[in-house]
Amino acid sequence: QVEVVESGGGVVQVGGSLRLSCTIPRLNFQRYAMSWHRQAPGQEREGISCITWNGDKTVYADSVKGRFTITRDNAKKTHYLQMNNLNTEDTAMYFCAFERVGSGECRGLNRPRESYVWGQGTQVTVAS
Repeated sequence: QVEVVESGGGVVQVGGSLRLSCTIPRLNFQRYAMSWHRQAPGQEREGISCITWNGDKTVYADSVKGRFTITRDNAKKTHYLQMNNLNTEDTAMYFCAFERVGSGECRGLNRPRESYVWGQGTQVTVAS
């Protein structure tokens, strides 16, 4: 199993910002599109953002568009999710992921769960 290391979650006030990181040191990283997903208690896991292998295209769910930014650094085998203007509805466990059958393109934000290799998740809590 490929090691996927997430970091950057925490507790933040409404209107605040956080940056999540996801490093996959043993992956041929630049072959794969990378994505972020989140799951709030009692809700389905939601795909929120994707970035192509070279970063030239990004995709966002409507719920985060204009507030979140996904980027990547292929040399560091790391991608990021910058989250600004957070609100209480953003409280969730956040997961980074990539598709098992490597594609450098973003093929949709909510493919079947078994299609992905997942990180362990990092908790984001937005306090009012």
